[in-house]
Amino acid sequence: MTDRSDWEGRVGRSWADEWRRTDRSFGVLTDRLVEVATREAFSLALDIGCGAGETSLRLADARREARVIGIDISEDLLAMARERVGGRAHVEFRFADASKWTASGQKRPDLVLSRHGVMFFGQPEAAFAHIRSQAEEGCRLVFSCFRARSANEWAMKLVNVVAGNASPPSDPRAPGPFAFGDAEYVEQVLSSARWSDIGFEAVDYPMIAGEGADAVEDALSYFLRIGPAAGAIAALDADERAAAIERLRELLSANFDGERVALLASSWIVTARA
Repeated sequence: MTDRSDWEGRVGRSWADEWRRTDRSFGVLTDRLVEVATREAFSLALDIGCGAGETSLRLADARREARVIGIDISEDLLAMARERVGGRAHVEFRFADASKWTASGQKRPDLVLSRHGVMFFGQPEAAFAHIRSQAEEGCRLVFSCFRARSANEWAMKLVNVVAGNASPPSDPRAPGPFAFGDAEYVEQVLSSARWSDIGFEAVDYPMIAGEGADAVEDALSYFLRIGPAAGAIAALDADERAAAIERLRELLSANFDGERVALLASSWIVTARA
C-alpha cells in the first residue's frame, strides 16, 4: 500500500525523476481526460495530485482565460511542475493536501480535476465532502482512476513477475492505485459526500512503457523505478532479484511490437457535479 509518507518521500522523488515516461504511459488516457474536462468552460480549476504538472498545463493551454491551481503533497513533484510552467502566468502550483485545502476567501473552483490522484485518501468520503465544500455550486468533478486490478493486464502481469512479493492488499479499498476500481463503491463515496450526476466512462488504453532504440530496456528501467513491481523486486535478495528482473525482461519483450513496449490498462473517467 502506498501512503502519504511515501508520496512525500521516496515515491514522490521517483515520480519526479520519471515524469516524462509517466506522462507517456498515461498519454491516451490524459488526452481523453482533458477532453472531458474542457468540454465546458471554467474560470478556476483545481488539479488534485497534480504531480509534475502535465494535466494542469494541459488545462491551462486549453483555457487561457482561466486560472489553474495544481496541488500535491510531494515537494519534489511540485518543483518539477514549476520548472515546466514557462510563461503561463495563469497557472500556479501549491503544496497542499486536497482533503484539507481551502479556498481561503478567494474564488472557489468551478472545475476539480485529477489524473489518478484521488485513490490515496485515507477517508475518501470525508475528503470528497471537504472538496465539495470548497467548490462553487455546480462545480464539475472530473477524475481518472484505475478500474479493478483484474481489468488491468499490466498490473496482473507485473504481479506474476514477482510471484508473491507484490500481492494485492487484503482490503481492495485500502488507499492505493486500485482503491476506486469498483464503480458502485465510488458512486457510494461521492453520493455520501453530496456530489450528484455521477457518471463513469471506461477507457481502455495502451500503457506505453518503452520506446526508442532499445524499447525493452527502456521499459525495464521504467518498471524498476515506478509501479508495483519496483518495490517488490528491490526487496528481494540478490539471486531472487536477478531472476525477477529476467522474468520482467521476458514479459516486456513479449509485449514489444517492433516500435514500442505497451501493456493494456483500463481506467474510469468519473464525472460528477456539486
